[in-house]
Amino acid sequence: MGQAMDQMKMINQLRKAQKELKNEIVEIEAGDGAVIVQISAEMKVKKVTIDPAKVDLDDIRELERWIENCFRDGYAKAQEIAAEKMKPLMGGLGNLGL
Repeated sequence: MGQAMDQMKMINQLRKAQKELKNEIVEIEAGDGAVIVQISAEMKVKKVTIDPAKVDLDDIRELERWIENCFRDGYAKAQEIAAEKMKPLMGGLGNLGL
């Protein structure tokens, strides 16, 4: 019975951590604020903002690089946050038979 209670406690802690990841938002910008991307720690894009006053329409490749950089850096940072939040719980997963 004690093991079942421990498993339920661990599952509840995992669910709580997953909910918290939804609220952790990473904001990355490029091109001195020309592009801003917000990504949650659960790896979902929340918002993309492009400031047209800071974008040279004659150099779309630069805009594309800024967008790529924002997504690359944003996902990397979001993964870091998720890993840190989940790390304390990962040791207990072996006890669940997962």
